Amino acid sequence: MINYIIIDDEHIAHDIIKNYCDLASNMQLKKHCYDALEALDYLRENTIDLIFLDLNMPKLKGFDFLRTLSNPAKVIVTTAYKEYALEGYELEIVDYLLKPFSFERFLKAVNKAVISQKEKTIKIEHSDSNEGKHMFFYSNKQYVQVKINDILYVEAAGNYSKVTLKEKKILVREKISKIVEKLPQKYFMQVHKSFIVAKNSIDSVEGNRIKILENIIPIGKLYKNNITSLLN
Repeated sequence: MINYIIIDDEHIAHDIIKNYCDLASNMQLKKHCYDALEALDYLRENTIDLIFLDLNMPKLKGFDFLRTLSNPAKVIVTTAYKEYALEGYELEIVDYLLKPFSFERFLKAVNKAVISQKEKTIKIEHSDSNEGKHMFFYSNKQYVQVKINDILYVEAAGNYSKVTLKEKKILVREKISKIVEKLPQKYFMQVHKSFIVAKNSIDSVEGNRIKILENIIPIGKLYKNNITSLLN
């Protein structure tokens, strides 16, 4: 079952989307929101799978609302303004529907949302060996594929993360708290609130510092047990 909300200041838009959802299978409306502030109040205490989001609304615009969410659900934009499409995809929306849209086009967007339930920022191929594994990082408006074995460490940079590879560095549009959830724990561990390291990239550990090539990584007090377990 896909739980969804509609955020739009036009009642007719709510009717159209709900009617389309009623024709699709496994769609359950949780809330009609007629401005973004109403949606924020609802999302503080409720979790949903999908948001149908209008852009031109009073009080708080659609993309401004989206930027306030730390871990947003999948978003399908429904708008009459085509000029904001690029900005939408930079915010990692699932699809951008121009009003008026057909049921066929609507259903295509919903199917994309279902398929993309797995995080798109990093995709991991699962196997017992790390050899040959790869992942995709969203960097500089494109998905960049890297081998897991090439990752040395990850450093927090606000809402972004710096991924240091053997040959280069990549600035990824993802908080380090999200990256640590998706990296395989068998090969990576967090050693500081701002650092994740690849276990096989560690050259030495001295005191509260890890050395990886010429880089010195601090060990946070809360993460010392991770290092102790590794050394034992």
